[in-house]
Amino acid sequence: MAKLPYPAVMEWLERVARMRRWTRGGERDPHRALLLLFALGRLQRQGFQPLRFRDVEEPFSKLLVEFSPPKPTSPGYPFHQLIGDGLWEVVTAAGAGSPGTDTNALRAQDAAGRLTPRFAKELLADPGLFAKIVRIALDINFEPSLHTDLYSAVGLLPEITDTSAVAQYVDGNLPRTHRDPMLRQRVLVAYDCRCAFCGYEGWIGSSVVGLEAARLRWWAFDGNDELSNCLCLCTLHHRLLDKGVLGLTMSRVITVSRHFVGNTDAARAVVTSLIGRLAEKPQDGFPSPDRRNVEWHTRQVFRGPARIS
Repeated sequence: MAKLPYPAVMEWLERVARMRRWTRGGERDPHRALLLLFALGRLQRQGFQPLRFRDVEEPFSKLLVEFSPPKPTSPGYPFHQLIGDGLWEVVTAAGAGSPGTDTNALRAQDAAGRLTPRFAKELLADPGLFAKIVRIALDINFEPSLHTDLYSAVGLLPEITDTSAVAQYVDGNLPRTHRDPMLRQRVLVAYDCRCAFCGYEGWIGSSVVGLEAARLRWWAFDGNDELSNCLCLCTLHHRLLDKGVLGLTMSRVITVSRHFVGNTDAARAVVTSLIGRLAEKPQDGFPSPDRRNVEWHTRQVFRGPARIS
């Protein structure tokens, strides 16, 4: 398929990058992005069709619970509000525009939403644009460790196109693209190549395996690559930190969300046994996690309240 003219591509990239996000105090508001990703998954699998609110309310609500901040959110909010970004339109059975954010009204008037026709047509005509749109929506709202889960949850094929070539043109709304390539190595040294939560270490030859640099405050929300924003965690505990299952207090106590359910001996051994345990400190001479970063993760990611036992 022929690629779209460059100005047409940039129009859509800029609209997605400028999607209004509530960021005062670093608050996460990924609801529009989640609806966009959900609609893109349906477009990829089923073609250009309207999404009736009454049909998608339940699966989309589950998506909001899994990937939004730990506070109640109505699916009617993004279903209506995404219109303002020029990417989405809503009609009712009577042909009128959106009845608003109220879920009862959306159901009663049989509201249906869809990507705007020109946007959908150009996405289908240019797979490269489609992949860039997905990548931008992910990068401005979520840590990379969650991207694979999101692809699966919205039914997208994980085809990533690098967005760095267009980032400079998108009015500063993309996250910074120049991340520290040595971050993992610095974090491994600071924590002596051990998971700060469970103590795991592993090697294959001279290479460390299964350990990662985990950010407390996410990159897309002004998190940085300083050691005061990072922990050395095993792959499992990194994923659980970013999903809000695990958290940390300022006194280094590991917390486990009360919403976590794990009934096997393995789940108890690797997750619930962490309750009340102190996270390991970095070696002398390296900074511990900064209070502001710990507090941001607690407010915006951890799915409280914490379990007692």
